[in-house]
Amino acid sequence: MTTPRDLLITTLEVASSRLPEQGDLSLALAGGELIDLLNARAAALDGDRIVPDESGAVDDRLLNEASAALARQAPYESVEDWLWRRGRGLAAVYLMALKSDGQITRRRRSRWAPFGGGRTVLTDTPARRSARERWESNEPVLGSLGATIRIREREHPRDQEDQQADSPPDVADEAVESVLAAVHNAVRDLEAERQRRSIEDAAFDNIWRGY
Repeated sequence: MTTPRDLLITTLEVASSRLPEQGDLSLALAGGELIDLLNARAAALDGDRIVPDESGAVDDRLLNEASAALARQAPYESVEDWLWRRGRGLAAVYLMALKSDGQITRRRRSRWAPFGGGRTVLTDTPARRSARERWESNEPVLGSLGATIRIREREHPRDQEDQQADSPPDVADEAVESVLAAVHNAVRDLEAERQRRSIEDAAFDNIWRGY
């Protein structure tokens, strides 16, 4: 399994009652893809620029698509630009991939309403167990991405001291650390934009109503 798939599985498992914003999740998935490409030596960072490396190889359809989408000419693409471009709608892409692979299914509400909707649930597969082990072991990359989109916080709503104990350990690889920092900043910027639009919409509503 890959980091993006593990992240989505973990998100569906531990934050099923309150999923993160799709935009936040999509940015984190794009960051997970880039980290996997770096680890597979299919890409490298030159400062904040992503340099493709043809010597690396990945064995995953969506990672191959991500690799093929890398800018191939100097000055290449910055990590930030990659996250916004590749991340657009990526959560829906990975969700569809999990459905196609049989990782998730839709559970019917009752036997009396076979076509009456239901809810999406994870199936019990080796991929799910592997993602759970990775999450519960506090693996740095998955833990950091989870903290950025706040699924760790939602899964462990305890006091601050306990939450600090649950924080992911430091990442030793400088390039990976740079990507994680970029994901964090992008999610923070997206949240700020949502808040700005919410304030503008509220102000417009007040004007429309004559306040």
